[in-house]
Amino acid sequence: MGVIAPYIAHLEQRWAAGCRNAALLWRELVRLGYAGRYGTVRSWAGQRRKADPQIAAGQASATIGQPPSSRHLARLLMTDADTLPEAEQPFVSALLQQAPDLASGIAVAKRLNFLFRRKSQESLKEVLADADSTPLAEFAASLRRDLAAVQASLDLPWTTSPAEGQINRLKMLKRTMYGRAGFQLLRARVLHAA
Repeated sequence: MGVIAPYIAHLEQRWAAGCRNAALLWRELVRLGYAGRYGTVRSWAGQRRKADPQIAAGQASATIGQPPSSRHLARLLMTDADTLPEAEQPFVSALLQQAPDLASGIAVAKRLNFLFRRKSQESLKEVLADADSTPLAEFAASLRRDLAAVQASLDLPWTTSPAEGQINRLKMLKRTMYGRAGFQLLRARVLHAA
């Protein structure tokens, strides 16, 4: 205990009165003549919180009550119900019951996901038509603006990935030279590596 030992009775009295703020407790102790550091009082309060089962239960429920991030929520909603963790299932089912439009949007999003990953033989036009009556209607309209290109990406085996990889490699080489050389050196480095 050390420096804080003479002030434990005051701390316990304030703790019993409901004061859980370590900074406030430290300021009160300084007024009473305490010469120790704030960290000592904060450590005492942390140990006291861990020892108090009511506070620990309140912190656990506060953590449970926090809304998930948008990324985590998207993962939860796009996961199949049979592979969803049991702890998350009540939250997802309650969310889908409260927002039935969300459930229809998720169903269309899953169909689009399977279609784009080439795991489905559905027609793109059918899926986009079904998306019109869901919250994904705006997204479907944006895909329709360039429907030929989207359909070509599904039908054709070609991809621009190799070209994009070479462009990224070229940019990396250029950045590593820090602007010290001209086109001739860049050309030599690119051709020498090939």
